[in-house]
Amino acid sequence: MTDIEIAQNAELYPIKKIAESIGLGEDDIELYGKYKAKLSDEYIKSIQGNPDGKLVLVTAINPTPAGEGKTTVTVGLGEALGKKKVKSLIALREPSLGPCFGVKGGAAGGGYAQVVPMEEINLHFTGDFHAVSAANNLLAAMIDNHIHQGNALNIDPKNITWKRCVDMNDRALRNIVIGLGSKANGVVREDHFVISVASEIMAILCLAKDLEDLKDRFSKIIIGYNYNGDPVTAGDLNAVGAMTALMKDAIRPNLVQTLEHTPVLIHGGPFANIAHGCNSLIATKTALKMADVVVTEAGFGADLGAEKFFDIKCRKGGLKPSAVVLVATVRALKYNGLCPKDKLSEENLDALKKGIVNLEKHIENLQKYKVPVVVALNHFLSDTDAELSFVENFCKERGCRFALSDVWAKGGEGGLALATEVLDVLENVNSDFSPLYPDELPLKEKIEKISKEIYGADDVVFDSSVLKKLEHLSKLGFDSLPVCIAKTQYSLSDDAGKLGRPEGFKINVPDVYVSAGAGFVVVLTGNIMTMPGLPKSPAAERIDVNSEGKITGLF
Repeated sequence: MTDIEIAQNAELYPIKKIAESIGLGEDDIELYGKYKAKLSDEYIKSIQGNPDGKLVLVTAINPTPAGEGKTTVTVGLGEALGKKKVKSLIALREPSLGPCFGVKGGAAGGGYAQVVPMEEINLHFTGDFHAVSAANNLLAAMIDNHIHQGNALNIDPKNITWKRCVDMNDRALRNIVIGLGSKANGVVREDHFVISVASEIMAILCLAKDLEDLKDRFSKIIIGYNYNGDPVTAGDLNAVGAMTALMKDAIRPNLVQTLEHTPVLIHGGPFANIAHGCNSLIATKTALKMADVVVTEAGFGADLGAEKFFDIKCRKGGLKPSAVVLVATVRALKYNGLCPKDKLSEENLDALKKGIVNLEKHIENLQKYKVPVVVALNHFLSDTDAELSFVENFCKERGCRFALSDVWAKGGEGGLALATEVLDVLENVNSDFSPLYPDELPLKEKIEKISKEIYGADDVVFDSSVLKKLEHLSKLGFDSLPVCIAKTQYSLSDDAGKLGRPEGFKINVPDVYVSAGAGFVVVLTGNIMTMPGLPKSPAAERIDVNSEGKITGLF
């Protein structure tokens, strides 16, 4: 059966029952239908005195067409911990609509390690993403209205950095012209769209501590600069109150369940290749107050997701992860060793030996953060004993725990070996987590440190305009912020075609800008775009709904 067929045939418990299983009463949740709920503000505040559980991050090697299954392993590990009678919670990001209708598909796990209701999670869910888009575009509308109504703040229309957003892959909106027509239609200027998961509003949602912090961060958003080159903020435009009103419900985490009825908090969803790739800080910190072990994930490969989780989310939220699970597959490693896609099911130790250097680099990177690493190898029927043994020995020689994962086919049962390794690490190995760089390191040096130490680059090439912008950001007082590097997810380099462990390359930086509300500086590399496009044959062409309202083809 396909993932969606498995999900549609599953028996879901009413979300009230899931809430009861972790000690929540009716007043602690707000229902969104029968199988979804939001946690109440009162409940979140009431548990702040509870001790924190232990935090486990799930990350992966660089994604390939062969598949890795990071979210599937995250869900399966959470289910396996439940089978071992561990009080556990899973904390995930919300999926973006764009990839669902593009090429990537859904993002709620797979096989028998899924979060449900799958269709609702992957589509409108509880409306959080719509709230993000609305708040983003309200601010955009207020910017252009302010200019049209006399421009008391002297905003320079050619130096507006705030972009509109929509949660779809739509390349035609990357560069547009607005205000065409009569004078009543506003000032004519160039504008741009980003996908909603790349909006600073999404980043703020995922890093804010509470509603008051959300408002404070909104007020700091730099929308552009005036004719003197001074920053203009959302606070200057008096937009903060209305933006917060749109987000007052979206800031509360959402409660759902896995196929095995393990409770899951899903909240927030910034992309990892163009944003910071983690679920909300509120959801993670709340989960730590509710459970003994919290399993979360960070998007795409560890060079993006894990780096940003450690250097941005943990730094901002005071989190101290106790273990990292690094997901790989034999098939993906052989693909990194240049094995043709149609030959991945055949034993090929030569390709495996060549491609495993990608896993090796990610292990080295994670160990820089002084957190114990467990490699989870997602098992495929085509994997041979020789291939599995090679990967296991390779990992153990590098000081990593190792476990086979079969959660796609067996759910929690297929994750028991991984859960055993993770629990042994949590009980017997100390994590001495520390970020890669200190706050006081200058922005340029932070970019260089990540590029050289995490990506393996020889050097960083900055566009001349970028060096001026970095100098300007430093003068504005943003030098102490962490950097959020936007880079292709398919390679350790900024060139998607360079597989394995590239050497002798440079990272190219064509642009930088500050997300002052989120509290980081965004660094664009290579030809990365913040508005994806649809492929030649998008998934949307194969999605349908029958006369009974049953969705097909979603994943």
